[in-house]
Amino acid sequence: MGMREQLAEDLSTAMRRDPAARSRIEVALTYPGVHALWMHRLAHATWLAKFPGHRMVARLISACSRTLTLVDIHPAAHLGRRLFIDHATGVVIGETAKVGDDCVIFHGVTLGGVDMRKGKRHPTIGNHVMIGAGAKVLGPIYIADGARIGANAVVVKDVPECCSAIGIPATTKGLCEESQASELIVDPTLFI
Repeated sequence: MGMREQLAEDLSTAMRRDPAARSRIEVALTYPGVHALWMHRLAHATWLAKFPGHRMVARLISACSRTLTLVDIHPAAHLGRRLFIDHATGVVIGETAKVGDDCVIFHGVTLGGVDMRKGKRHPTIGNHVMIGAGAKVLGPIYIADGARIGANAVVVKDVPECCSAIGIPATTKGLCEESQASELIVDPTLFI
C-alpha cells in the first residue's frame, strides 16, 4: 500500500469510528490520534531504515510527535492498519508492543511492560480489539482477536478471543459470550 492510500485509509477509519467527525479535512487538521499515527509511520520506517544514525532520527521524530500529540509511541512498535486512537491524549505504546488491524484505543491507554529486561516485554494486541479509556495492558501478554478491555482495567494476563476484561486486576469471567460481535460497538459504560 502506498503512502497516499495509507493516509486516505487513516482518514476513512477516523470518519467511520468517530460519529463526531464531520469531514476528512477536519480529521486531517484536528485529530491528534491521526497525526500520531502518521508520525509513527514515518518514525517506524526510519527505525527500520539502514543509514547511519537512523534510530536516533526515528527517536527524534517520535519525540516531536509526543510533544505535538501527547501520544508516546516507540518507533519500534508495530501498529496494524485501520487503527483509531480516539482523543489520543495520554496513550503510551511501548517498544515491543504489536497492535493488529481494525483496533480502537481510547485516551489514556498504556501498552506497557512490567520489568526492565530487554526482549519482548509489551503486549501483543490481536485484530478487532477495543481498549477502553485509561486501561493498562501490561507485560508480554496476548489480547486475542475481538477482545474488549474495559475503561481503567489493569490487564496482566492473556485475554481470550471475543472476551471482555474489566476490573483491577482485570478478569473475564462470564464476559465472553455477551461480548461476541462481528463489529466493534461502543458501549460507553464499558469503554469510557
